[in-house]
Amino acid sequence: MVTFYMIFAFIVLLIFNFLTNNFCIKMQMDKTKQAKNFRVINMIMVALLVSSYLRVINVIV
Repeated sequence: MVTFYMIFAFIVLLIFNFLTNNFCIKMQMDKTKQAKNFRVINMIMVALLVSSYLRVINVIV
């Protein structure tokens, strides 16, 4: 279960980073703003993935 979820989380993070990159290119952001944007979105996504993993583990047990 853990390996499946790790693969799923990796794919979700890749997709969101790809979408964030396209957003930054479209908005013509400078490098410092892009870095801040990526950092915030990645932290939020990791928090959501961890909380959803804990919820799935609680349902299974």
